[in-house]
Amino acid sequence: MFKKSVIPVIFVVLMVAALLAGCASGGTTGASSGKLKVFGAFATPIQESWDGAIHNALNAQKAAGKIDYTYTENIGYSGDMERILRQVAEQQKPDLIIGDAFGNEEAVRAVAADFPKIAFAFGSSYGPTGTNLSVFDNWIQEPAYLCGMIAGGITKSNTIGVVAAMPIPEVDRLVNAFIGGAKEVNPKVKVLVSFINSFYDPAAAKEAALAQIDGGADVLYAERDGVIDAASEKGIYAFGNMADQNTLAPKTVITGPVWDMAPTVEYLINQVKAGTYTSQDLKDFSMFAKGGAYLAPYHGNDSLIPADVLKKVTDKEAAIKAGTFRVDINEAEPAAVN
Repeated sequence: MFKKSVIPVIFVVLMVAALLAGCASGGTTGASSGKLKVFGAFATPIQESWDGAIHNALNAQKAAGKIDYTYTENIGYSGDMERILRQVAEQQKPDLIIGDAFGNEEAVRAVAADFPKIAFAFGSSYGPTGTNLSVFDNWIQEPAYLCGMIAGGITKSNTIGVVAAMPIPEVDRLVNAFIGGAKEVNPKVKVLVSFINSFYDPAAAKEAALAQIDGGADVLYAERDGVIDAASEKGIYAFGNMADQNTLAPKTVITGPVWDMAPTVEYLINQVKAGTYTSQDLKDFSMFAKGGAYLAPYHGNDSLIPADVLKKVTDKEAAIKAGTFRVDINEAEPAAVN
């Protein structure tokens, strides 16, 4: 009798243990097998560098066979974000929804709260909330500082410029870091700052850049798309932003801050897949320390930088990576002239 009854008893014990283990997981769970379903929700066209960085990282994961990835771009800020997110959450039931919440904060947070079993991760100026909404941002002030050092060291007119989106914290900290780096190398340099009040308006950015060039700027930081075109036309040097933009104008773009979303996306996918996802601020994954930020390759244009300036930049980069120098996170709105 004992030998006949022990098998069902053991089976019941194992089943109970499995159920308890499943209940013990406090995070959002993903698919137990197969690929994760990931949806991207982008307010701007993916040609815009910010959303492009997220899209590229997700496409790489798709190409590696790790996720099924679909997306909608150019959603805008007129209320469509909430409608699209709800439709996707209800009909497609993805494991992870990722995108940009700037200008759509209320919509994203409302939908995330109503679908607690779906993991949400959005670019945001604010903090994580609930158990399923994480936030990230482009914390690339470290390479922006290095670009400022180069700009301050190569300017001939002692006037350089930045054309940026709008005076919000995630933009201001990049502009201020660039100014700080320039002033470290060249305390006498004048930095012009223009905001176009849009995340994506290449024509407006180009017009602002041309105005700065007319005002004496001979080096520009293209925080927004369109600036590199102006620099190329006028024969001055520029720094890209978010991605390696040297191919846009190889003789113009020296380098630039790069935002690599791969570490953030990989972490999110692993957390959801393991069933351990919970809301958090993913800031560290977008900085030097975890590989989320770096200085774009020079593509031979380092020859344009004086040797002493290049050494200062190289030494400063090493100090940042070693943790012995920290770039200030200054999110105050910069003046038009600094």
